[in-house]
Amino acid sequence: MTRVCIVPEVRAVGGMASFRRKFEAGLAGRGIAVTHDLGEAADAVLVIAGTKNLTSLWNKRRSGTRIVQRLDGINWIHRRRNTGLRHYLRAEYGNFVLSLIRTRTATQIVYQSEFSRRWWEDWYGKTPAACSVVHNGVDLEEYRPAAQDRRPRGRCRLLVVEGSLGGGYDMGLDSAVALAETLAGKHGLPMELVVVGRITEEHKARVEARAHVPMTWAGILEPRQVIEAMQSAHLLFSADLHPACPNSVIEALACGLPVVAFDTGAVKELVGVEAGKVVPYGGDPWRIDPPDIASLAEAAAQVLRDERPFSRGARAQAEKHLGLDAMVDGYLEALLEA
Repeated sequence: MTRVCIVPEVRAVGGMASFRRKFEAGLAGRGIAVTHDLGEAADAVLVIAGTKNLTSLWNKRRSGTRIVQRLDGINWIHRRRNTGLRHYLRAEYGNFVLSLIRTRTATQIVYQSEFSRRWWEDWYGKTPAACSVVHNGVDLEEYRPAAQDRRPRGRCRLLVVEGSLGGGYDMGLDSAVALAETLAGKHGLPMELVVVGRITEEHKARVEARAHVPMTWAGILEPRQVIEAMQSAHLLFSADLHPACPNSVIEALACGLPVVAFDTGAVKELVGVEAGKVVPYGGDPWRIDPPDIASLAEAAAQVLRDERPFSRGARAQAEKHLGLDAMVDGYLEALLEA
């Protein structure tokens, strides 16, 4: 039986852990075994970003085993905002480990998006290893539009879904609040904001103190609950700056939920032209300049006032480009067929 070693065995919520679970399910469906022990025999190794077991990984490489590294983005926010010494050191060490594996150990790199590939090559140069781009995928049977309309009547529900809303990334939440307020005040749309993700009580209190729209803090949700949140919203705002391949966007599209975002990271690659609106940031996002909320709100209002074609476009985009089978095929080509 073909066996793939996947390291590390990430067990957190969302992000890399979500990818691991989806990918392993896809491998199981194809009769491919999985191990998380670099000491066991395997036909190939997939490194999800990085691993602490660098010596074991290098020994695998020396034995002739294919090493494929999956890369998203680069830690960068700590270089622009004061996130604390501990966070700064952890972020820089993370970049060092990822770069070391990329340049010295991996036999092939799979980037999560064209944006991610360009970012790594701009900052750290090209590598002798082959590379490919494989977008994240989603189970289109599990993530799908609701059979019946679950959205609230009489108001528009704006949804934000992020793994964490702290650690220097709070500006995305500020933009979401400003977007909802502008849609309500300037465009006359009754709005509510629903926020899914980890956030401290202190941060929550600061946001509520200055927000002028109704807000719901949903916290960390299980996948089934995330689907329900997306099926009961009118619009998703992708709040992250320079996301490499945001799962929340892919999952929203599969649920038929249109997406609005600033044109940073890989969002435009995923959303296309019929599944929502992606607008220029309005300043330099790498310097975290204030964004152009007015233009974002104008685009969001267009979607909310004629959402049906955007909803159809969102589902069509997911079906065409972002299915789980396509993702598994892309990784298996890198792992076993190159």
